Amino acid sequence: MFELDLSYSVLLILCLIAACGFEFVNGFHDTANAVATVIYTNSLKPWHAVIWSGVWNFLGVLLGGVGVAMGIVNLLPVESLIDQNIAHSLSMVMALLLSAIAWNLLTWYLGIPCSSSHTLIGSILGVGLAYSLLPGVSEAAVDWSQARKIGMSLLISPLFGFSMTIVLMFLLRRFTKKTSYGESLFKEPKKNSPPPTWIRAILILTCTSVSFYHGSNDGQKGVGLVMLILIGIVPVYFALDNRVAPSSLTDPLKKIELVLSTADPAPLSHPDQKKFADTREISQRLIAKLSATGSVDAIAKQERFVVRKDIMVMDRNIKDLLSKGELRLSDVEKATLKDQAKTIRKITDYSPRWVVLMISLSLGFGTMIGWKRIVKTVGEKIGKEHLSYAQGASAELVAASTIGLSTNLGLPVSTTHVLSSGIAGSMVANKGIKNLQPETVRNILMAWLLTLPVVMIMAGTLFLLFRSIF
Repeated sequence: MFELDLSYSVLLILCLIAACGFEFVNGFHDTANAVATVIYTNSLKPWHAVIWSGVWNFLGVLLGGVGVAMGIVNLLPVESLIDQNIAHSLSMVMALLLSAIAWNLLTWYLGIPCSSSHTLIGSILGVGLAYSLLPGVSEAAVDWSQARKIGMSLLISPLFGFSMTIVLMFLLRRFTKKTSYGESLFKEPKKNSPPPTWIRAILILTCTSVSFYHGSNDGQKGVGLVMLILIGIVPVYFALDNRVAPSSLTDPLKKIELVLSTADPAPLSHPDQKKFADTREISQRLIAKLSATGSVDAIAKQERFVVRKDIMVMDRNIKDLLSKGELRLSDVEKATLKDQAKTIRKITDYSPRWVVLMISLSLGFGTMIGWKRIVKTVGEKIGKEHLSYAQGASAELVAASTIGLSTNLGLPVSTTHVLSSGIAGSMVANKGIKNLQPETVRNILMAWLLTLPVVMIMAGTLFLLFRSIF
């Protein structure tokens, strides 16, 4: 698409450093989600807990795949936003990074548990909406179907964490009430004294699980952010995965073309008929272009981003057409379209190993620094009583399960909100709603409500400002 001169190369490097900075801040901002319970129950010394959590965050990013990362990339159809002017791509990237980092640092400084997920997604939406305000822009600048999925995930997950922790606390109390160890679970930890070995093992295990799944979910957001930067600024090298042979996509493309060729678009509306025709044209064009192409390097540099754009547009069109009841297809044909489109996306939905490693290190080291502010809030200020063993284990078990499930579904969730709501649920389960500290809950809710609109305005304003400057 375009080559970089020295000044833009320097800016690209600065953007990558800033992305690592975002993930570093994410690490120390979200450390409390994993370590607060083991610290406040004396299961681990603070520094032991933080280092342990950092290691498992690192492994979580390294082994967590790229499903959530691609959810972030696909939220902003970067192929619609970039053009031959690299300064415009840099405007997009810089607005995203500065807004996300600034809000994360502000809420960390104030000691308010705030979601890095909301921050990043708000930045992306802000840039997309600002782009749609530019003169002459007719394409959708945000994938709203993806935005709705992510929005529901972010909304439901803390409610799920709150309610399921209450349920788990109830079950624990019910089934351990007449046992010798039941009383120990619900006791306030003795000062500077570790819990019984079996309780300690459970709490360390839940801390490990939250750390690992935090890395696998939140770390992927950093990977997605880096891929947005690389695809937006140097698409020649990162639009397609060099490890996938383009010719291997010919068979799934032909299967898509076969299904489309037998479908009748006549019942569709006029815009959908055009979308159907465009999809067939794209599939035929890709078959002709890729059938004899053994490697990505064999595709002309200026054509690589065009291939990516064709694949992404075709995929979105197929998803949209499948949602139309007027398009009469059998269940087998619908499944074929979905499966083959997913197969084709393997050349676009990827991340280089060095990106994953870079983000793993950033998140892991960030986890080991700056953790005290948020730990104090989570451990002392959400409820009016000291965290018991049962409360810590219940909140973390629910958080780890929720985050792990969301990662497998390729959906980003807020580790901060899931665990904070779990702690709140454990306090309510003990003595009711009066057991919460109103001021802290109010601050967390305010941050939850304000993050998206504030960051969207920040990112959108910066994007338009940078576009006018560059």
